[in-house]
Amino acid sequence: MTRIDDTFARLQAEGKKAFVTYVMAGDPDYDTALEVVKGLPAAGVDIIELGLPFTDPMADGPTIQLAGQRALEAGMTLEKTLQTVRDFRAGDNTTPIVLMGYYNPIYSRGVDQFLSDAKEAGVDGLIIVDLPPEEDEELCIPAQKAGLNFIRLATPTTDDKRLPKVLQNTSGFVYYVSITGITGAAAAQATDVGPEVARIKASTDLPIVVGFGIKTPESAEAIASVADGAVVGSAIVERVGRGDSPADILGFVKSLADGAHRA
Repeated sequence: MTRIDDTFARLQAEGKKAFVTYVMAGDPDYDTALEVVKGLPAAGVDIIELGLPFTDPMADGPTIQLAGQRALEAGMTLEKTLQTVRDFRAGDNTTPIVLMGYYNPIYSRGVDQFLSDAKEAGVDGLIIVDLPPEEDEELCIPAQKAGLNFIRLATPTTDDKRLPKVLQNTSGFVYYVSITGITGAAAAQATDVGPEVARIKASTDLPIVVGFGIKTPESAEAIASVADGAVVGSAIVERVGRGDSPADILGFVKSLADGAHRA
């Protein structure tokens, strides 16, 4: 059982849906980002996705791309991202942290070294968007052996033929991408998402969490009502980018969390 498994078990016992947030590590600078990350659990966040800054984030829209650029320009590295997790863990040993990003920085560090360091820092899971199931031996299987959940994305184009392959070595939860395209591009619609979540649930016992296109407390509630949880990223990162204070950002996060938890 990982912290992710424990969290979903607790939420299910409480009859609540999960609220998951994405923030970019080191955006706009190390200390500000850490202050936000540390404040997320008290704002109602159940699971934290921490973005790994990367120079070529092909699945991300302008908001997340710019966040990565800001973080890199401020000197953020993979090592400092792991340090963010260590600093967070000094005060919180229960909230799950998932690193989300691309394979290149992990490959550069070396898979075995990365997994050892990530586990030691207190990382619970990985979402690596550019490693398909065909490459599971590369990182997914070693990560599972190291005790980290490997969370896979399913999308509107993941048909019934492809779905078993996507689910085959997934653990923790399935991240359903509610729209086709890049992050921050469009609004998610519960009427579209509901049947897709039901279709995936017919093939797995894992929780299904829905992300992309959720920007308001109302949409967080609507999406969480047809899934096991909702993820918000771009709408939060946007506020970081425009220079909102950590207190204002966390206030916005709380409104989203309240929406998801009403579902």
